[in-house]
Amino acid sequence: MKNCTGIMIQGTSSDAGKSFITTALCRIFSDMGYAVCPFKSQNMSNNSCVTPDGLEMGRAQGVQAEAARVEPQTYMNPILLKPRKDTSSEIVLMGKVFDAPCDKNYYRGFTMGKGLETLREALAIIDEKYEVMVCEGAGSPAEVNLNAAEIVNMRVAQEADIPVLLVADVDRGGAIASVVGTLELLGEDRRRVKGIIFNKFRGDLSLFEDAVEFTEKKTGVKVVGVMPWLTDIVIEGEDIMSINWHRGETEESNGKLRVGVVKFPRVSNHTDIEAFRFEPDVEIIELASPAQVASLDAVVLPGTKSTVLDMKYLLDSGLAAEIRRFYQNGGTVYGLCGGYQMMGEEIDDRHLRDNDKIPAIEGLGLLPVVTTFGEEKTTIRRRGHTIHPYFKEAAAVDGYEIHFGETRPLREEPGFAPLFELDGRADGLADSELRAGGSYLHNAFHNDLFRAVWLNRLRKKRGLPEREAVSTAAAKEAAYDALAAQTRKNLDLDYIIDIMHLKADVPARRADGGNPQSTEAK
Repeated sequence: MKNCTGIMIQGTSSDAGKSFITTALCRIFSDMGYAVCPFKSQNMSNNSCVTPDGLEMGRAQGVQAEAARVEPQTYMNPILLKPRKDTSSEIVLMGKVFDAPCDKNYYRGFTMGKGLETLREALAIIDEKYEVMVCEGAGSPAEVNLNAAEIVNMRVAQEADIPVLLVADVDRGGAIASVVGTLELLGEDRRRVKGIIFNKFRGDLSLFEDAVEFTEKKTGVKVVGVMPWLTDIVIEGEDIMSINWHRGETEESNGKLRVGVVKFPRVSNHTDIEAFRFEPDVEIIELASPAQVASLDAVVLPGTKSTVLDMKYLLDSGLAAEIRRFYQNGGTVYGLCGGYQMMGEEIDDRHLRDNDKIPAIEGLGLLPVVTTFGEEKTTIRRRGHTIHPYFKEAAAVDGYEIHFGETRPLREEPGFAPLFELDGRADGLADSELRAGGSYLHNAFHNDLFRAVWLNRLRKKRGLPEREAVSTAAAKEAAYDALAAQTRKNLDLDYIIDIMHLKADVPARRADGGNPQSTEAK
């Protein structure tokens, strides 16, 4: 890259904390006055978001863009792989579904052809528009069985000609061995690794000093720092592994609302529930057993990559019957996207678009709707307000839709009304008391007033005091700033700036103090 400098964060394993460190550096370099672009060439996740122009990309890069104070764009994550089955994925290329399966032939044909071409196209756009790129790898660069055709780790560092920082997870154990082993397997690419970060350390950092000294002596690579376990900083994660689920073994509520979220085998867009983590009196419970349901205040059905197969999971596990009983006994159930489709009476997949086995399946029957799957995929941002009679005043909402399938009313039934008006059209449905409701609107609960009304219903039922709406925007900004502060404290930022050939003090060049609010940063 000629105009834009960068750094790449790779890990010794999945969930080592690459996204966390990348997010932190995006905020730090933005604070310094640079136009910053996050980048991950290939992301495998069912957790996605929609760009302003209605295209799809990985949610993790959307979060990093937010930290960098720029709008998310598909070139920040040009290849998104969305797992559909154990052996294949849907390929989303520059925001649109690519007409080829990601199966065993993916590494034989796609990556070094269309994949590499797209990677170079994205890097060229970033080089033109930005000053700093913070790049995230995937998995580990030491996966030698994939290295010949990989386009997400060292090949990206080569194409962009940027240095690499290697992150290891101390909490899972074996961090020193994983660092030494990874470097040993990198071959000539080892020279690109200019620093090591130990992440998720619990306890007294001074106890790890000998480990740092040993690692530097053994590898000849500088340890840039040791990041502590930061339990009090909430940053949306890349995948379901990042959620700090409460297991819900006990029925003791400790004065908190207990919101059970079904952990579907094919769960997607789990960040829909992240907003509850900003509520001090709400506990998120991993819902995996029918025995847990009775102790809950509400059940949330999140999105899924296969509505039909995860509905079958609900039926086979006994959860469907228990959720129906929970609602009949006065409980509250909300469905998000695929979860909304399950709330209806039937799911029609006669063309086997959602799955390749089951042409139709019964739903929970809590809403008088039916969902039919077709060929068209909807990806669009939405903005509007609540129109359901339960809301005494309309609450503004925005979010996005990512789904196959169309949900329509089976009949007009008294007591049910649409939830939202989005861009001039009705969306979702709920009963008169909001006990059964759902919508295609992802991030519905990130809208503070909507979430406050929904939660205050539960609080009132439990005899708990109602609460004012918590500002998720302010909470997220505070989290980004806190993460940046911890990173400055625990990493040798001067060293990172030096290997990137950055200036530590950048004069404000824009009216907003150097923090661009759009992707047209230069």
